[in-house]
Amino acid sequence: MADADPPRLLLLLPTSTYRAAAFVRAADALGVRLTVASEQDSAFAAGEPDKLLTMDFDDPATCVAVAQAFHRQHPLAAAFGIDDATAIAAAHIAAALGLPGNPAPATQAAGNKFLQRVRLAEAGVPVPAFEHFATATEAASSTIPFPAVVKPVSLSASRGVQRVDDATTLRDALGRLAAILDEGAPPGGQACLVEEYVPGPEFALEGLVIEGCLTTLALFDKPDPLDGPTFPETIYVTPSRADPEIQQSLVTTAQSACRAIGLRTGPVHIELRHNEGGAWLVELAARPIGGRCGEVLRFGPGGSQSLETVLLAHALGQVEPVPPREPCAAGVMMIPVPRPGTFEAIVGIDRARAVAGVVDVAVTIHRGAVVRPLPEEARYLGFLFSRGDSAAAAEQSLRDAFAELEVRIT
Repeated sequence: MADADPPRLLLLLPTSTYRAAAFVRAADALGVRLTVASEQDSAFAAGEPDKLLTMDFDDPATCVAVAQAFHRQHPLAAAFGIDDATAIAAAHIAAALGLPGNPAPATQAAGNKFLQRVRLAEAGVPVPAFEHFATATEAASSTIPFPAVVKPVSLSASRGVQRVDDATTLRDALGRLAAILDEGAPPGGQACLVEEYVPGPEFALEGLVIEGCLTTLALFDKPDPLDGPTFPETIYVTPSRADPEIQQSLVTTAQSACRAIGLRTGPVHIELRHNEGGAWLVELAARPIGGRCGEVLRFGPGGSQSLETVLLAHALGQVEPVPPREPCAAGVMMIPVPRPGTFEAIVGIDRARAVAGVVDVAVTIHRGAVVRPLPEEARYLGFLFSRGDSAAAAEQSLRDAFAELEVRIT
């Protein structure tokens, strides 16, 4: 008897992502047939109709129609999205085709900061007090006490997020936020939140939800203080050095948040803070960690499996139990945009790569690109990766490597 054909996975992959190669490698490692859907037509689609699709990720109904037509010719075993919009589309596709996946309302709530706050608050998950406004202009009437945070409902990666300490900084922040939303928000995405500022160190939890239960893949410390006025991501290091009681509090709160949102399966990336009041849920996303940060995580014997391999295997029902993360400490640093202008180069990459513990330096932006720091934009110039015997060593390697770099922006 001939072997059965390998399963086919539909990967919803935005054209702007850094991660296409990592997911393609993961599919190859798993021996699955991969069909990639993106927002733009490909010149190769006519020659490879079973491998490339075009979808409007902002319109889940049309994504379902495209997937249903494709599924009749090429049966799919799973649909997987890597960011907020594609996770929502993948959930709709999975429901329509009878495939494993999250309920679409759960992914929609995870991708909308207001709906998420409402569900979490109703379920008793610790979240900051918040107010919702249809536009940034209306948010000037907020009654949330200072210090507070203003944030868009529709954007991600800390774009537009600002701390305000008085009426003057609130007015200025809302003016900036209005301009950001006019430029980058999707249609109808002008809404924003004003919420209580939660002090304390911040953590990131990378997890995998399996039948409603959260498995922690990694708990990251964010050793640089994130006190505002903007909140750029810098260094992530795992394993966490927080007290075990604090770590358990963070994990418990994250599990409660997944349950409150209604997530049943798949990756989650969760931002939390901790202070004398316990663990607080800052943001929850029903997707994996963004950018190239996922490359810091390796699993299984000798670190042989990437995060993407684990996630796609789970989507196809091939991982049980989830392999443990490699035993060494690991860290990643996002190289920030220091000022607005035209990117020319990063000098000193070879010296940074020579720093003990550094395993890679990746520049992800091209020469001549016009760049702006947060809160106007949320992209980074590149990534530094390290490994070490301890989290402290992995962190120090990143700092030493970053000190070797000179960013040239004109």
